[in-house]
Amino acid sequence: MGEWTEFREGDRAPNDGMYIEIGEASFHMGVNNPQKVRLAKGDKFPSLSNKDRKWKRMY
Repeated sequence: MGEWTEFREGDRAPNDGMYIEIGEASFHMGVNNPQKVRLAKGDKFPSLSNKDRKWKRMY
């Protein structure tokens, strides 16, 4: 099966990389000043600035 692409606060990162906060509907929903965080595989995602947002891998 496929790998998840969107993550919630407290989930663990599947891979090393940069992750960005996205809107609830899609990546293109213009979030102003989104949080960005670099995580290593297995690190927990930090809290989000809005309950309707999620984390998504940038690269």
